[in-house]
Amino acid sequence: MFGVEREGPFWDAMEGRAPLPAAAVTLGWELISVDPDGGTIEVAFAASDAFVNPAGVIQGGFLAAMLDETLGPALVATLSPGDFAPTTDLHVQFLRPARPGRMTGRGRIVRRGRDVGFLAGELIDADGIVVAVATATAQIRSQMLRPGADRTGPGAEPQRSQDARPREQGRES
Repeated sequence: MFGVEREGPFWDAMEGRAPLPAAAVTLGWELISVDPDGGTIEVAFAASDAFVNPAGVIQGGFLAAMLDETLGPALVATLSPGDFAPTTDLHVQFLRPARPGRMTGRGRIVRRGRDVGFLAGELIDADGIVVAVATATAQIRSQMLRPGADRTGPGAEPQRSQDARPREQGRES
């Protein structure tokens, strides 16, 4: 489908040429399988006790992060070297409480254009039960990761100057 070279941020991390992103390490991310031509991926996460809320279940933000770390790589694995696809929209539905342990994420590309990808997937607990589902939109940024690339375009984090400070409420400048 995409005729991908095994180069770029996803493949560099998978083949040991670059470290996994810190967020993936925190979540205990592990590749199970990837099919760039089919636009699918299956990954595992180690949901630790550190992710638990006061009710004793995994806090929803960690489940959302796991889904983002499932769906994003499904698309990034298909990109050319230097390209990246930051998530611009992520919708998560929590279906049931999730407990610490191994979680499996399954993601797929629903539709891919030149500049945007639409993704979907689910997060499954150790008992094989779907605990959360998500859809996402990602903007495909050509050569975003090359040295000196503009990372401030649409979908990028706004940059704040060193002198910019939040104004106190009720005070005029």
